[in-house]
Amino acid sequence: MTENSGVTDVPADIEPSLRPQAARYGVRVVRRTLPARPPEIDWWRVLGRYGAVFVLVAMILTFVIIEPSTFATSSNFVQILNQSALTAIVSMGLTFVLAAGDFDLSVGYATSFCGVLVAGFIQRDGLPIPVAIVLALTAAAMIGLANGLIVTRLGVNPLIATLGVGTIVVGINYAYTGGDPVVISNPTSFIALTFDKLLGLPYPVYVMFVLAILLWTLLNRTPVGQSIQAVGGNAVAARLSGIRVDRVRVTAFVIAGVCAGVTGVLLTSLTGSGAVDGGDSYLLSAFAASFFGSAVLRDGQFHIIGTLLGVLTVSVGFNAMALLGLNTYYQYLFQGALLIFAVGVGSLARRRAAR
Repeated sequence: MTENSGVTDVPADIEPSLRPQAARYGVRVVRRTLPARPPEIDWWRVLGRYGAVFVLVAMILTFVIIEPSTFATSSNFVQILNQSALTAIVSMGLTFVLAAGDFDLSVGYATSFCGVLVAGFIQRDGLPIPVAIVLALTAAAMIGLANGLIVTRLGVNPLIATLGVGTIVVGINYAYTGGDPVVISNPTSFIALTFDKLLGLPYPVYVMFVLAILLWTLLNRTPVGQSIQAVGGNAVAARLSGIRVDRVRVTAFVIAGVCAGVTGVLLTSLTGSGAVDGGDSYLLSAFAASFFGSAVLRDGQFHIIGTLLGVLTVSVGFNAMALLGLNTYYQYLFQGALLIFAVGVGSLARRRAAR
């Protein structure tokens, strides 16, 4: 090696013992970096978070192709939203209980009971419609409060407690009605709550959207909602951090009860009468939508947006089956299979992504 006045670049990984000689002969050691590799897409994680959304989009596109003249119309999409409204309201209330780590098996019975109550207050007692609605929602809140107190104060398992309270509500319902529907003789003003429209959309759709905004804000942007999610994540850690766990759980049950009551009122407005079992079927629909929604966007967490997507997915399927003229039992098969598929695929994808 000879001395020279030129400068030559060599990589920074040159043998350390040769670096003094390199400097003597005018060789400059430089650090070269390799071009950054583009980040790899974790397809399992994408499937886990957005798989249910892909299912909804695929269903819509399929039905648009199969029934373009009936499914892909603005009036049918409005109908789908209207069909989703009542289920969405009760499901969003149930989402709060599930987010707190509990279960509520009384929401369907509470829906039926509040529907009967509002009809009875109007027909039998002659109360004004606003007063009847407020009293019915108060009864719904009391059902939720009873659930919460039994679970937190008595330490009863939420499944047993809410099933017991729901059964008591059924008994009270039959005692109040004798098992017969409570028919409103002049329902014109009351049924306007569900049949009248504003800007082409029925009122229940607006109720669903308004409640969705309020409940999403409550769950995600307020201390109450943050506490509910903290309790659902780890109740012991939440208690140690100063959160009043029992009060938070009771609050979640009350919210679920009120939402069930709203659904019951709207259901009675839709039919013009209150039936003792009119809202019982909402129990399965609410759980299916909430668990389906837990597989959307978040890793197994219950949240309002996911619940709405779950309700919408089920409603799209039901609507398409009705347009195709399929028997009613296909709806139950579809609902059960969809729930298992969405939650199962989401869980599998999250496990694979964690490896």
